[in-house]
Amino acid sequence: MSIFVKSNRKLMRNGKGGKEARPIAAIATSVDIRKHNIINMRKKYNRILLKLSGESLAGGTGSGIDTNRLNQYAAQIAAVVSGGVQVAIVIGGGNIFRGLQGASKGFDRVKGDQMGMLATVINSLALSSALQAIGQPAKVFTAINMFPIGEHYSKWRAIDAMNAGSVAIIAGGTGNPFFTTDTGSALRGIEVEADVMLKGTRVDGIYTADPEKDPTATRFSEITYDEVYTRGLKVMDLTATALCKENHLPIIVFDMDTPGNLKKVLDGEPVGTLVY
Repeated sequence: MSIFVKSNRKLMRNGKGGKEARPIAAIATSVDIRKHNIINMRKKYNRILLKLSGESLAGGTGSGIDTNRLNQYAAQIAAVVSGGVQVAIVIGGGNIFRGLQGASKGFDRVKGDQMGMLATVINSLALSSALQAIGQPAKVFTAINMFPIGEHYSKWRAIDAMNAGSVAIIAGGTGNPFFTTDTGSALRGIEVEADVMLKGTRVDGIYTADPEKDPTATRFSEITYDEVYTRGLKVMDLTATALCKENHLPIIVFDMDTPGNLKKVLDGEPVGTLVY
């Protein structure tokens, strides 16, 4: 797409001080530049951070792990790795335990968050097993030392694993209480130098309101970090959004439950909502 429009017309005098002014058609508009940048962001990615929802792993059961959903995710991930994309993954633990919910029921918040971290480890082990069962190497890293359950996380070890063709599954959030797995995903995506953070959810993007509750809600094809904040949209927590904005890590929110969607996103198709 050409941003600038060439013109063969002669430059006109503006009548004020004899300065020359270009025709309007020769000036790139901010809309043209914005569209150009969005198209560039919807490119084919080489390395991604995939954030998966723990609740989605539960499938129709509501809690625990639905093996059909787990195997479906594994197949999608293996397909994109075979296409040459390097994949790091962070999985939530909401299908097993949420620290905030525990705190609301009387649990100590720190202990509740630590239980939530363990839930992400369980999900990570399940996904690594599903990937290995179909021939896709995968390695589990943990934010705190839990050897031999997983290897203690470091940026360099995770990148080495991806360079060797393995999926790097990073469990345990940030290793600290009071931080969500969304924040952990943003942090790990920045650390491993991912091109984009893909947030796989149960809905096909970001809406003006919750589409499961409001039938009039409309989907954004793209939206800025600042718009997410000013509109009060619950895409991720503010810490995660701020981390992505400050480090120029674009986010694509999409429906991971539809088979083939992950590959479509990585092929640059306009699936989901781009946050930039």
